[in-house]
Amino acid sequence: MITASAPGKINLYFAVGPKLANGYHEVCSVYLALNLRELVSVEESPKYSIEVSGNINNLPSVPTDESNLVVKAAKLVTDETIAFKINKQVPIAGGMGGGSADAAAALVAVSALVETHVPLDSVKLGADVPFALIGGVALGTGVGEELTPLTLKGKLHIVLIPSEGQLSTPVVYNHLDELRENADLIPETAPTRPTELIEALEAGNVDEIAKLAHNDLQWAALSLKPELQEIIDRAKASGALTAMVSGSGPTVFAIARDQLSANQIAAEFGGTAIVTTGPSAGAKIEA
Repeated sequence: MITASAPGKINLYFAVGPKLANGYHEVCSVYLALNLRELVSVEESPKYSIEVSGNINNLPSVPTDESNLVVKAAKLVTDETIAFKINKQVPIAGGMGGGSADAAAALVAVSALVETHVPLDSVKLGADVPFALIGGVALGTGVGEELTPLTLKGKLHIVLIPSEGQLSTPVVYNHLDELRENADLIPETAPTRPTELIEALEAGNVDEIAKLAHNDLQWAALSLKPELQEIIDRAKASGALTAMVSGSGPTVFAIARDQLSANQIAAEFGGTAIVTTGPSAGAKIEA
């Protein structure tokens, strides 16, 4: 059996361009890989099987049939059938790329198992999979898969506040399109790189990073799930430099000044909040 891990992520910046003819949107994202890692163990088996464990909510919602991305990842690598054991640490369906991290870890583990290279076309599995493979901090353009590594001086202290229920990514995007159309705010061009935020990352200026963090999808997520605003407000009142919806949500992340502040913010939410840091390495073999 071979085990690999891959990181969950947040988007410190997420700008959404106009809807394309193929139904997708051009985006500009700043990804941060977190020290919150999915573990995927693999071994050859007479048939595909998936066993899921972890200390997070909604584990029963993880598919254990061939619709799971780990099986699709394995099929990119080999014709052999594989047994998977997935240990989940990233909130499920929370806008944090947990499923993409599973796929990235599976790609690395299965490639090692059958002694071949990790395939280059991982974006077939989802726009976040290429970033889960490289980790760190990166600028994502196109649909998020065209990656340019960025530099972060030091590390960021992050508090994750999961929320009950789920938000479908396609539904959030479609709702954003509706809100923009109703407000006559449809963008005409692709989003541009956030130069000031990139400079703040290079300098390790956490106040500027927090000030410049942004998520276009938050408008739609809050419209669909208004109670998320209360979580954002509580996090800020507890000392967060900023708080916002992660990706399409519904998980909220807060940026804390330091470890002590992160712990204080988490305490406001009892046992549901998760304290972590970033950046973290990309997908790698663990054992």
